[in-house]
Amino acid sequence: MRIATALIVAGAVSLLASSAAWSQTAGAKSAAAPQAATAPIPAPAPPTAKAACANPNALGIGRTVEIDTTGGPGFGFEHFKQLDFLRDHEVVLTFDDGPWPVNTPSVLKTLADECTTGIFFPIGKHATYHPEILKQVAAAGHTIGAHTWSHANLSNKKLNEDQRKEEIEKGFSAVKWALGAAPSPFFRFPALQHPPEMVTYLGSRNIAIFSCDLDSFDFKASKPQTVIDTVMRKVDKLGKGIILMHDFQKHTAEALPELLHRLKAGGFKVVKMIAKSPVQTLPQYDEEILKDSKLPTVSSRPVSSVVQTISE
Repeated sequence: MRIATALIVAGAVSLLASSAAWSQTAGAKSAAAPQAATAPIPAPAPPTAKAACANPNALGIGRTVEIDTTGGPGFGFEHFKQLDFLRDHEVVLTFDDGPWPVNTPSVLKTLADECTTGIFFPIGKHATYHPEILKQVAAAGHTIGAHTWSHANLSNKKLNEDQRKEEIEKGFSAVKWALGAAPSPFFRFPALQHPPEMVTYLGSRNIAIFSCDLDSFDFKASKPQTVIDTVMRKVDKLGKGIILMHDFQKHTAEALPELLHRLKAGGFKVVKMIAKSPVQTLPQYDEEILKDSKLPTVSSRPVSSVVQTISE
């Protein structure tokens, strides 16, 4: 993601490092993990000037933090307790299961109207169905990770280890194909099911894992107001958190304008999370999604060392 030229590193966020802990769990299997491509990671695009917000009452972005994903740190107190980097009344907006027609563009419009941002965890297959929508997500400046190739539950005992790894890697490769560039090394497990061996594997691949602090359960909601009420009740109780929603869901897209207004009225600020460097996909999976899906070729730590404030 692009960072404004005027933004400078303002200081390190004060929290306990977990990269060392993840590195310990990953160490035993790292030798057997697939090797990343030997080609160097392309240099990031030069920063551009930040566009002015046309809405004087917008929710906006409170600050930006940069994540060093070395060792595969985990975020979200639902599963991971080490990295509590959010301050009081700060939230991270996250969206799973896109990109999808109508609903994802509606979510993007609302975020743009409020001059704010989120992390999108697209399904690999959906990315190949609607690459033009995922490109819109990137063009709007949002952070993009991955959410497996087919939304398979990786705790399913019918899947062997190679199949689980394939779900992860093909998901990233599909998103890379859709965008024409590698996404962030941010991953969320379907159904928030975290098999330990896959947590270890992601650590060996230096991919951060996202759980959540509060789940909107929007996929169960029968109307938009239910989404709003669920999120606000939980965030008011917790005082902050990583919010899990789905841009795939119609009711979420419909609820989002009022939800963001409620967050603003409640004094909440959005934190934008970006990665220090993009994920390095594995060539065999890049080739596999082209072959299997018949897709055209697209051209293309102390805590302070894990999470760093970029802007306030």
